[in-house]
Order: sequence, then C-alpha cells, then structure tokens
Amino acid sequence: MTRAATRVAPVALAVLAAACQPGPKETVQLGFRGTGMEQVFDRDSLARAVAHNILPDSIPPIPATASRAPGNWQNVQVLTDVSQSEFNRTMVAMTQWVAPQQGCNYCHVPGNFASDSIYTKVVARTMLRMVRDVNRDWTGHVGQTGVTCWSCHRGQPVPNNVWFFTDEKQPLRHYLDRQDVRVQSASWAPSDANRSSIKQTEYTYALMLSMSRSLGVNCGFCHNSPRWSSWEQSTPQRVTALRGIRMARALNNDYLLPLQPTFPAQRLGPHGDVPKIQCATCHQGAYKPLYGAKIAQQYPAMYWQHSAGGAVPTNPTAPLDSLQAPVPTAPGAPTLPVPAATPTPGRQTQPPATTPP
Repeated sequence: MTRAATRVAPVALAVLAAACQPGPKETVQLGFRGTGMEQVFDRDSLARAVAHNILPDSIPPIPATASRAPGNWQNVQVLTDVSQSEFNRTMVAMTQWVAPQQGCNYCHVPGNFASDSIYTKVVARTMLRMVRDVNRDWTGHVGQTGVTCWSCHRGQPVPNNVWFFTDEKQPLRHYLDRQDVRVQSASWAPSDANRSSIKQTEYTYALMLSMSRSLGVNCGFCHNSPRWSSWEQSTPQRVTALRGIRMARALNNDYLLPLQPTFPAQRLGPHGDVPKIQCATCHQGAYKPLYGAKIAQQYPAMYWQHSAGGAVPTNPTAPLDSLQAPVPTAPGAPTLPVPAATPTPGRQTQPPATTPP
C-alpha cells in the first residue's frame, strides 16, 4: 500500500462506517457541486445529540424599572458591574447551571458568603472571568451566541468530555501544547522540509476524528477531501474550527492550568493535572452547542459591562482571534438539520427534514 493510500484509508473507513449505519439519513451539500463535499446526518444520531443539548429553565429577566445600581457586596471581584438584582439572578442561574443538587453551599460557606475557604468558589470566579473573556475576545468562534456556564456544565459540577494527561503523544495535547497537527507535504520524499510520517499522520487523523465526533459531523463539514490543504476549497466552517482550536488552547493555558494548585487531589488526573477542555466539552455531539440557542444574551453578567476605559464594545477586534489564512470562497452557511423548536428541559425535539441548499 502506498503512503497516500495509507493516509486516506482511515478516513475512507470512517466515512463507509457512517454511511452503513441503519436508519434514515439526511444529506446536505456543503461545498461546490461535483466535489463530493456532503454531510450525511443520521437521524437517530441527531436525536441522541438533541438529548444532550436541552436548555435550562428560563429565569425571568430583571424588570426595566429595577435599579441598575451595583450591589454593596463583600469580596466580589468579577460581578462588580451589574445591579444587585442582576447579581442575585446570576447567582441563581449559576447554581442551576453547575450545582443544582448541591445548591449555594457547593461554593459558599453558609452564613459567610464572602469567604474563599471553599476551593470551588475560587474556581468559579476564574471560570466566570473565562466566560466573559470568551464572549468578548473570541467572537470569531462563538459569534454573538456567546457561552455561559451551562454551555459546558449542563447541570453538573464537572462537565462531560474533559480530559487529563495520558502520555506526551496524546492527540488531545493539541488543545494545549502540540503544534504539529498538519501532515500535508509537496513531496513524498523525506527531508528537513518534509517531516510528515505515518506516526504523525495517525496522530493527525486521531485528532481530526475526535473533532468530528465532538460535532457529530464528517470530514466534509470543513474540508474538500481531495484538497485537504486548500483553504479556498474548504467550507467557512474550517475557519471557525481553527479559531475554536486556538480558543480551546488559550483557555486551557490561561485559565485551567493555573488552577492546578487550587484543585484538591481527588479532582486531578492520574498524573496530577487539572481537567482540560476540548471541542466535545462544549459541543457534545452538536455542530453548534445547544444548536445555536442564544442563552448568554439573556444574562448581562456573562459579558464585561465596563472597563477602565469605559464601556467594552460588544464585538471588538481582538488579537487573540486573528487568523492568518484566506477566507474560504465556498458556498455560505448551509441549511443544516436543527431541532424543530428550541429544546426545553425534559423534552427532546426531533430535527426536521432538511432540503439541501
């Protein structure tokens, strides 16, 4: 078997396996006609994904007539720019999003809410900063949909699909400190300029397949398979995905790793490292987390309201979100299967039939 065939074989097997699943399918054209860039959705798999992407109970917004003056709290370090009413509403929402069974005491000392003696409060404060920074600095990935604690936690203290160290060759290390994911080369001959190898190819496909599973899609969701390296022949989702990888890497390094001394031993991995995020942590089988439901916009506290220089713009141009790659010229956003209605707690909705664009 040639090197090219060896590299293509894992993808071909994955596509064939997906196509051979029993049950009804939906096919959506994602790229130019004749390129074979199609997304095959299995309706049973979509139904399972919807079950993991239901929305939390809605908390009524604060009336417009309520006071907007910030509350006078002790040891509040992040939510200093929201009103007292919005602060209390946010605390109720965060409890529901992260620790509905444990309640307020999961983070707070009863009778002394200002205390930082419970480690979960210190972690929650860092995570709240992270959420606000994502909604301000990473709009190239999350758009105006934004994120909240629910995006990852889904009513659990520890989100699903976090990861810990296994070994230095672990594919998920790409979300932290490995940069060598690409294996495209102009020549089959090894050289200093061509570092591609079978081992590196296996690593790359392992990472790409984990991303595909995270979003419930196949390779054609982002790539034109005969032209893997061509940005012009890729879908717009490829740019969004690259920004998402950069975002996950930044969040792991800037927020989660520094929390290692804060976590107790029982919350660390086998090698003593903190839980870290990947695409699946937020997506949970959906190509858009919660199928694009705009929960964050309902909670002003999920956004920075003010800074030393005044109001923070809602969609600033952030250096962290820059991208040195051409924007794909493939067709725009396709019509993809989505729930028939916005999912509500305890009720699973079935995606409707989809007409390819």
